[in-house]
Amino acid sequence: MPPRLQSKQHRPGRQGEEGGRGRPGRAFRGGAAGAAGRRAPAASYELTFLSKPEILLAHRRFSELLPKERRERAFEERVPKSQVLLLPELRANPFRDRICQVFSTADNGEGSLSFEDFLDLLSAFSDSATLEVKSHYAFRIFDFDDDGTLDKKDLENLVNCLTGEGEESRLSSVEMDQLIQNILEESDIDKDETINLSEFQHIISRSPDFTSSFKIVL
Repeated sequence: MPPRLQSKQHRPGRQGEEGGRGRPGRAFRGGAAGAAGRRAPAASYELTFLSKPEILLAHRRFSELLPKERRERAFEERVPKSQVLLLPELRANPFRDRICQVFSTADNGEGSLSFEDFLDLLSAFSDSATLEVKSHYAFRIFDFDDDGTLDKKDLENLVNCLTGEGEESRLSSVEMDQLIQNILEESDIDKDETINLSEFQHIISRSPDFTSSFKIVL
């Protein structure tokens, strides 16, 4: 089952659980907007990896992405992806677009985030999140076509994000093919030319720096 950010009891994911694509449980529930004359967010935090001060900070940062006249309704609003990507913590991340797509619950696929989406994102990328949670979301982010496996095209997109779009940094087709082949030889345990979630998590478990590098802190 995919990891959950909140409830101790697993719940069905929004997209189902096959291939590690299930939607996590919510990191936050309810509460009134923390505006002047109102109560600050009060909620059932359960197993979120964010502390109460971190959630309050997240609420403030999320509200600042909204027009002033809409900030008191932050719990009811969605922030467009273009606005979310203005956050300094995301702006320089090579996977910023995929991060928004993976954590967005918008039906139209345009990547906007609700406050709960935003908390899910921050919780998964927090220092306190488990290796299981981090590897689950890393897999989904790297699965560019959302088919539940990392195939050669996904790996090519992954490498291009890491090396950048410039001509000087981009690998040649020969270099790319060799690198992808090396990745598959190391990771593709069942030899089907793709990497599934279990295979990905097996590799990540042998990477001690992964949990410390897979983080976003406000």
